[in-house]
Amino acid sequence: MTAIFSAINGVVWGPLMLILLLGVGIYLQIGLKLMPIRKLGMGFKLMWQGRDAKPAPGEKVKDEGEISPFNALMTALSATIGTGNIAGVATAIALGGPGAVFWMWITALVGMATKFAEAVLAVRYRETDSMGFHIGGPMFYIKNGLGRKWLWLGGAFAFFGAVAAFGIGNTVQSNSVADALDSTFGLPPWVTGVVIMVLAAAVILGGIKRIAKVAGKLVPIMGIAYILAGLAVLTVNVGQIGDAFGMIFYYAFNPHAAFGGFAGAAVMAAIRFGVARGIFSNEAGLGSAPIAHAAAKTKNPVRQGLIAMLGTFIDTIVVCSITALVILTATVWETGEAGASLTALSFDAALPGVGNQIVSLALAIFAFTTILGWSFYGEKCFQFLFGTRSIMLYRVLFVLAIPLGAMANLGFIWLMADTFNAMMAIPNLIALALLSPVVFKVTKDYFDGKEVLPGEELEDGHS
Repeated sequence: MTAIFSAINGVVWGPLMLILLLGVGIYLQIGLKLMPIRKLGMGFKLMWQGRDAKPAPGEKVKDEGEISPFNALMTALSATIGTGNIAGVATAIALGGPGAVFWMWITALVGMATKFAEAVLAVRYRETDSMGFHIGGPMFYIKNGLGRKWLWLGGAFAFFGAVAAFGIGNTVQSNSVADALDSTFGLPPWVTGVVIMVLAAAVILGGIKRIAKVAGKLVPIMGIAYILAGLAVLTVNVGQIGDAFGMIFYYAFNPHAAFGGFAGAAVMAAIRFGVARGIFSNEAGLGSAPIAHAAAKTKNPVRQGLIAMLGTFIDTIVVCSITALVILTATVWETGEAGASLTALSFDAALPGVGNQIVSLALAIFAFTTILGWSFYGEKCFQFLFGTRSIMLYRVLFVLAIPLGAMANLGFIWLMADTFNAMMAIPNLIALALLSPVVFKVTKDYFDGKEVLPGEELEDGHS
């Protein structure tokens, strides 16, 4: 199995995939005339206004949807701010050198356009299921935007999404936490697995409203706490920050020679690991986040798109950069350490005794919320394939997989998760490229002051 998955993984995360991810993002960013970067401030303003579900100023109708626009972003962020921000950044630097960080940033700036387009289409083409909940995401914008003949593509996305959720959104997360708590506090992995399972079950079995409520509280608190801890480290290492930036920009275009325990990295490795880990962290182009944004209480796809694109910015430009600078201002990374332990050791170098514990606790909370966010994504993919009746079955299976992940061998699980992750992106990127005219038109209408309605309001169902 490992050999098969390794072969597939080499193809799906190969140059072709990275070109596809960056290519679609660049095409959307140009088509939107760099609007996601220009309107960043507006996105933050809308996010702040969207904290509760009261109609926005000027909107007469009560917006349809289950959760506030702010909580939709927090649910999406709960799924993206996870091991990618702590372990993924460390892995990118360990395998691709400091230059990988530069390519993570590029991926994020491009990914903002991708994330914007995903959320616009998710709200535009969402449906109401038999229980009256709003559901949407790539499988629905493929089905309703591209029409029946593309239904197989939506089905493929839903299948990969339902399976990938068990990897990236479940077992990989519980495994990382178990590993971190074992090495820091000596807690046996099975104990961690059972505790996470019980806590997650209490939230997941309550559906999107409960998930969003928990995410809306936990994500801002943990995100800000982690950023503050990172800034504390950077204050201690302030003399090295200039050098760290220098290394990031220099090695983005120059090969990194081997020294210390560091194996050295070609520029291609910096690009490959920077882009792959950047996508792994912010999920732009994977098609996961739009599933959360489709449940937002909004009638305006563009407004939700502007909020959605902040996910990529906050995740990669803010949180990942802090991790990267902490690692590069410490000298631990040159010893050949990788993954979460590299991040923990780098924090510990500046804050002896507490740095390690900060990272372990942050990882535990980040991973916990990732499990919550992804349970919703996987469930909606499963629902698309097997109908509303299947939801409870998926939730139960998802919860039961948590302790198994905590005790399993991580190598194969990472490989499988990584592979299915890339497989989700392919149908989604095809749909984004084909539906880009809709995104451009709707966005132009919005900024021209015309009324923009979701797809269900259109007369003939087509735009």
